[in-house]
Amino acid sequence: MLKDRFRKFLPVIVDLETGGFDSKKNAILEIAIQLIDQESSKLILGDSYRYHIKPFEGLKVEKEALEFLRLDLNHPLRTAVEEEYALKEFFKIINTQKSKYDCSRAILVGHNAFFDHSFLLEACDRNNIKKSPFHPFSLIDTVSLGALATKQTVLARICKELGITYDNDEAHSAAYDARVTGEVFCKIINDYDSFNGI
Repeated sequence: MLKDRFRKFLPVIVDLETGGFDSKKNAILEIAIQLIDQESSKLILGDSYRYHIKPFEGLKVEKEALEFLRLDLNHPLRTAVEEEYALKEFFKIINTQKSKYDCSRAILVGHNAFFDHSFLLEACDRNNIKKSPFHPFSLIDTVSLGALATKQTVLARICKELGITYDNDEAHSAAYDARVTGEVFCKIINDYDSFNGI
């Protein structure tokens, strides 16, 4: 069972796009989660969810970050929600998935997971959200998994080594990056388990 593979932790892929690198000073602009399901003994991608986020009042959005992300905050099709709303909706979804697999906590899986986790912690704090489904400090980082499995740390290069399609034009969208990170995570864990007869 999925709960037994990660010590009753439910792995949830998280990707954030932000207005800079400082979790205390820079705003979150997008959040996506990619759920992981189980089919037989294999991990597979489940449902995914994404919100565009209205920059939290008082936080900075660096011009360089917008250029890198190719993001227009004023685009008419960019339907953004408040940070608090997005987090609470995501946490409801994650809690439902936790119950489905009888897991005690969720564990954040990310590429450079510490980065996403630090922004998530700050967002919970400033929105006075006391109950997060995620473990407060344990993380699973696909940079480390990628280095072990492929000797690479860059997501695009890890994908190349694993035979996973990676589209540079789609990269740096939270939804796309979460999905690809989820593919990497499932591939490495499934291959490891198959090799070791788990």
